Amino acid sequence: MQKVTLYSDGACSGNPGPGGYGAIFIFPDKKIKVSKGYKNTTNNRMELLSIIEPLEALEQQHEIFAITDSKYIVNAINQGWLQSWIKKGWKTAGNKTVKNQDLWNRMIHLLNKHTFTFKWVKGHDEDEHNEQCDVLAVKARQSDNLHVDEGYDNV
Repeated sequence: MQKVTLYSDGACSGNPGPGGYGAIFIFPDKKIKVSKGYKNTTNNRMELLSIIEPLEALEQQHEIFAITDSKYIVNAINQGWLQSWIKKGWKTAGNKTVKNQDLWNRMIHLLNKHTFTFKWVKGHDEDEHNEQCDVLAVKARQSDNLHVDEGYDNV
């Protein structure tokens, strides 16, 4: 199984508002940068999509080291929030409906396909790759070619 590092970041102006994500794959022999912007979305959706969409493009199983400044994602996975939400019928500890279920279901598929280690890094704190992802996310958000976040617009 090939090892790959994935740095990711999401950005949103207004929350909700125009958003974008940036991600950098670091393979043993190459580095690939990807980004995408959306017309109307939220920051947490962009954080999730910054991991989901790049990984959905991988056809084979990989060992993924995912590095993000999103405590929402890292805590949901590393602290077992996601499993708890599922057991409680997609309810939080406060008995509220979990947001972004469409994206979490896509994430679950990826968690079952690949082997993961998730690490949180502080955003805007001189981590070179995290900073590059932020730049990619902001540029994508400001692009003239914004996509529709179907899951958000249908909520």
